[in-house]
Amino acid sequence: MTHTILVLNGPNLNMLGTREPATYGYETLADVADLCERTGASHDLQIEFRQTNHEGELIDWIHQSRGRCAGIVINPAAWTHTSVAIRDALSAAELPVIEVHLSNVHKREEFRHHSFVSAVAVGVICGMGTNGYRLALEHFAHLLKA
Repeated sequence: MTHTILVLNGPNLNMLGTREPATYGYETLADVADLCERTGASHDLQIEFRQTNHEGELIDWIHQSRGRCAGIVINPAAWTHTSVAIRDALSAAELPVIEVHLSNVHKREEFRHHSFVSAVAVGVICGMGTNGYRLALEHFAHLLKA
């Protein structure tokens, strides 16, 4: 049975590869999507990969996942630290969530140390670059087999 995992990306992640490469690396969002597709295929997971710079659109996608997807991998980007609405949408979806960040947010500015999303996530991966997405999907594969 194929399970669908929704992979969501927040604001400015469309600029990967060109925005602050010393912090976020040189891989593009298309590279991340390809990594997720390949990882999903190797574990019989269907991947829906999306990015938006609009908070309401992200919330709508989360709502639509309820009862349809097996889990959510989310890099909420700056909304990690600001959006109670995204946290509440993730909670309402009643799906397992894995939060991913490319950089180690705990080595960065103080305001990045707090996440509203972490409280509703089964796990948090940070500082592993784009490999964090692969790790999150592999963990979902493990959870779905258990």
